[in-house]
Amino acid sequence: MSRVSVEYKNHIAHVTLTRGDKMNALDDAMIKAIISAGQEVAASDARAVVLSGEGKSFCAGLDMASFASMAQTDPTEWLMTRSHKDANEVQEVALVWQRVPVPVICAIQGVAYGGGLQLALGADIRIAHPEAKLAVMEMKWGLIPDMGGMVLLPKLVRSDVLRLLTYSARPIGAAQAADWGLVTKLSDDPLTEALALAEDIAGQSPSAIRAAKRLIEVAEAKPRTEVLLEESSEQAELIGKPDQMEVIAANFQGRKPEFK
Repeated sequence: MSRVSVEYKNHIAHVTLTRGDKMNALDDAMIKAIISAGQEVAASDARAVVLSGEGKSFCAGLDMASFASMAQTDPTEWLMTRSHKDANEVQEVALVWQRVPVPVICAIQGVAYGGGLQLALGADIRIAHPEAKLAVMEMKWGLIPDMGGMVLLPKLVRSDVLRLLTYSARPIGAAQAADWGLVTKLSDDPLTEALALAEDIAGQSPSAIRAAKRLIEVAEAKPRTEVLLEESSEQAELIGKPDQMEVIAANFQGRKPEFK
């Protein structure tokens, strides 16, 4: 059974988790399908990505049946193997979306728990329904977040919030999640809003959008001197190039730019 679908329209890649009858819970097949979808999109000419889940929920986290298979696996070999650059396979479920060179917008309805939340955190932007629930759920099962959460969460929330979420495993509402920084904004129709935002982004200079995503990642992780150098380097590759010249021409002519 297919776990993920990828559709392309107007330079937007729409990636959908298609296990709605199971609240899009993560089993081994879905983990592999999500990574494969991320790699496919990264290699495409898409200018923006929307990540969503079919049915009532975005993603409820790890499939309960997966706990049985985990018990029969050597956890050291499974988790310590760096199969995807600096990450293992389960970490790549979230981190692959950070490797996608264009903006990724996640639409959240229902629940985003555990691995589902970490998957959502891999996106650049998260739009959630006001009634959605989010949780760092791993402690409920005697575990810790291990799908890239400890790379992603500290960039978004204060240390005390991170600790509360991790220690307690309590679900929080979307409004609280937005206040704490886990959610970008709320919408009664998160998927429609995500697609509209993706359309706006896809209408910008493709080279500038990719440069902006690279630069933001550097800005979040590197010292001042490196960030300033990277600013200059990225800008030098944009000024006077075809995409920028088309933006200028379109602005003066009062039309939408058309990029080749």
